[in-house]
Amino acid sequence: MTLTRIREEIWAWVKTVASAAVYAVLIVTFGFQVARVEGMSMAPTLEDQDRLIVNKLIYRISSPRKGDIVMLYYPVNPDKSFVKRVIAEENDLVRIVDGRVYVNDVPLEDDYVPSEFRSHDDFGPLMIPEGYYFVMGDHRNNSSDSRHWGMVPKKYIIGKVQVRWWPLPEARVFN
Repeated sequence: MTLTRIREEIWAWVKTVASAAVYAVLIVTFGFQVARVEGMSMAPTLEDQDRLIVNKLIYRISSPRKGDIVMLYYPVNPDKSFVKRVIAEENDLVRIVDGRVYVNDVPLEDDYVPSEFRSHDDFGPLMIPEGYYFVMGDHRNNSSDSRHWGMVPKKYIIGKVQVRWWPLPEARVFN
């Protein structure tokens, strides 16, 4: 092999690696992100150390909806991120009576919360303003959420949790 041919091969490899790096940065920045659950605030839906794939594109073309599991920047310290469930959207009225959540005076269908994870606190009523969301963890007794630190601005919602891919036996796709 000639020196020119070796240089061409090396240059081809450099371009390939650089292209792959650019694509990876674009995918992670604008498309999808891998995340890890830390803590039990979303149990039993998500457990400590579960690995997730978060769709960051979806909320560029639509808005979060009630029931979505989202990754968000913690409003008190945006350097941290949390995973919570959207309970109420803008212009909704949220009220909690003895742990039972009401949105617009209709009891929230939250069969995903086992009885031993339910709290017995009262909250609200609170009207959610434009551009904000009310989020809660599924483990209501063990969750720091909108009941404690307030509503979440839409700009703080990173994306929608689409897949739990680890541990493999509990892998699942979320709607």
